Amino acid sequence: MSNKDIFNFSSLEDLENKVKKLNLDIPFSTNIDLLKEKIEINGRTINNRLAIHPMEGCDATSKGSPSELTERRYMRYTKGLAGLIWFEATAVSESARANNQQLFLNKYTFDDFANLVNMMKETSLKDNKQYPYLVLQLTHSGRFGENKVIAVHDEELDKISKIDFSHPIITDKELEELKESYIITAKLAKKAGFDAVDVKSCHRYLLSELLGARTREGKYGGDYENRTSFLKDVVERIEDEVGIEVAVRLNISDFLHYSVGWGVNEQGELDLAEPLKLIRELKDRKVKIINVTAGSPYINPHINRPADGEPKKYAPPEPPLLGVERLIKLTKEVQSNFEDLVVVGTGLSWFREYVPYVASGMVEKGYAKIIGLGRMAFAYPNFAKDIIESGILDRSKVCITCIRCAELKAHKKITGCAIRDREIYLKPYMEILRENR
Repeated sequence: MSNKDIFNFSSLEDLENKVKKLNLDIPFSTNIDLLKEKIEINGRTINNRLAIHPMEGCDATSKGSPSELTERRYMRYTKGLAGLIWFEATAVSESARANNQQLFLNKYTFDDFANLVNMMKETSLKDNKQYPYLVLQLTHSGRFGENKVIAVHDEELDKISKIDFSHPIITDKELEELKESYIITAKLAKKAGFDAVDVKSCHRYLLSELLGARTREGKYGGDYENRTSFLKDVVERIEDEVGIEVAVRLNISDFLHYSVGWGVNEQGELDLAEPLKLIRELKDRKVKIINVTAGSPYINPHINRPADGEPKKYAPPEPPLLGVERLIKLTKEVQSNFEDLVVVGTGLSWFREYVPYVASGMVEKGYAKIIGLGRMAFAYPNFAKDIIESGILDRSKVCITCIRCAELKAHKKITGCAIRDREIYLKPYMEILRENR
């Protein structure tokens, strides 16, 4: 990637001209009022079309409770007026945790979660006469967790996740037992006051890996029905036994090779036949929110978080504009096929101060009903408030997609923006630099 590919636009017109020159499917609109519109899900009103994406802070207590730093982050989001706050990955069992700094909702940490939710709602009702729609993301970190639980062996993936070929594969019996952990956690989430739970199925964590597990034997591998059955069973049971809304943050494609890749054909090309079929079946199971994503931060990060990065550390293999367009087109494909679903778009942080115009364009053209921002939320937690109240973003506050937050998470440090929130996150980032000298 050359310097001409990084973000260097002096005006919205400059950006639009670049998009036109490259003939990219990236919509723009100056009708920012579209982002202020309300949307209803089963009688619950989401107050605007802006969302906080799930971004792990790696700052939970050792037992899995939200820490003071976790509370700080979510209270800042609460005051930032986003209509939907999608909580970060929260483990459904001790063995599902990515590390001992990941959130883990259980009977011992329940009160701490409930207190945070109550504090968010009370503050929002007092200050804004409303409160955001709260989604808790339920996760099993799979091969990228401390316990390295895998659904299949694959030479390329095993190498990336530092797994030996003799490493055991999770059994069908263990997967059956894991379903209970999702149900138990969903019940606790409802009791704590969350509006919905997300059965996380993306970025090649365990449930995402199952979707592409063609080489796996047994009831959870091989053909489409087997590979998708775990996710569908969990969604159905939460609906039947818990009675809380279910959302899914879903990889529309892994962009990996066929034998283990989801959303690709035998030639390794993008193929959405199975993902769209799965979404239709999830919709039949009363899933109303699909959060679109793709790829994996561990394998092909340019796919799921287009960034400028820093050439000495991470140089994306393509211009970020192409990566952003890819995510926009995947979102558009899902929303156009399922007009009655609430599809949440992703990947727009790279646009910096021009995010409102692309977000409005996506809503105006029906590419998505809600637009979520993740890295931008780390850097600029009140981005939604500024868009709603003034229609613009402050250039001095926006995310610059330098990937420092990703480096912090990869090194299991407290994670946030080392540029815009430097009083807290610059020190741990400097520790990484010293460790790597």
